Amino acid sequence: MADKAIVTVKVWGDLACFTRPELKVERLSYPIMTPSAARGILDAILFKKKADAGGRLVAAFHWHIRRITALRPWWLGENAPDRPQFISIRRNEIQGKIAPRTVAGWINDPSSAEPYLVDSAGRGGADGQNRTQRNTLALRDIAYLIEASVNMQSFDAVDPPIKYREMFQRRLEKGQCFHRPYFGCREFACQFGVPDGTEKPLPWTESLGLILYHIEFGPDGNNKPGFFMADVKNGVMNCDTAPPDCAAWPPVRVLGWEKSA
Repeated sequence: MADKAIVTVKVWGDLACFTRPELKVERLSYPIMTPSAARGILDAILFKKKADAGGRLVAAFHWHIRRITALRPWWLGENAPDRPQFISIRRNEIQGKIAPRTVAGWINDPSSAEPYLVDSAGRGGADGQNRTQRNTLALRDIAYLIEASVNMQSFDAVDPPIKYREMFQRRLEKGQCFHRPYFGCREFACQFGVPDGTEKPLPWTESLGLILYHIEFGPDGNNKPGFFMADVKNGVMNCDTAPPDCAAWPPVRVLGWEKSA
C-alpha cells in the first residue's frame, strides 16, 4: 500500500535559499534542497486536516520525503553547469513585525496608530528605523525531482494513502495549490509540474555532511531540529528514514530526535 502512495513532482525556479540554521545574520544556502523544504512544497499543493481522537484539528497525513534529485536546468541549454551555482544578493530586510495586540489596539483606537517606518526616517544613520542590510548567498537556476510517500496518522484508519496520492496527482496535473510553493524563502517562488521523462540529473557526487532534515514543532514551543548526514550520488540525495527498498539506498538516521532512555 505504501509503495502505491508514492508521488513524484518536478519543481524549478530562478533562485532558492535553503538557509543553514547555524547562521543567523547572513543567510547561506545549503547546496541542495532540504527534506523540510520539500515537505513544504508538497504541503502547498495538498494539505488535509482532520479531527483526532481528542477533537483537535491536526494534519491527516505527513509527506515522507524519500529522495531529492538535482536536475540540470534545461532552460540554460548547453551552458547548464554540472554543479549547483550560487549567487550573492544584498538586500534590505525588515527587522521585526508588528504584534497582533498592537494592531488590535489601532483598530479600536485609530488615533493611536503609528507608521511602521522601514526607511531612514526617524534614525540618523543609513540603516533605517526598522530595516537592515543583509547578504544572502542563494542558489540560482535550480530544478529538482521530489519523490515522497504518504504517511497516514495513527488515528486515521479509514482513508487509505492511495486516496491522497490520487488527490495530489490531480492537483499536480491541473497546477493547483493552496499557496504558491517556494524555495526556502517566500520571495523565491517556484514552478511545479508533472515529470515528463526528459529530466537529466546533475553529474554531481559529494558528501555534504550534516544538513537539516526537519523541525518537530512542539505545542509548548519546544521545537526540535533534526539533522542527517547527506550524500549526493550522481545528483540524487537519499533522505528516506524508512526501511530500504533496495541495497543501494540504506535508510538515513536523523540526529537530534533520539528519545532519552
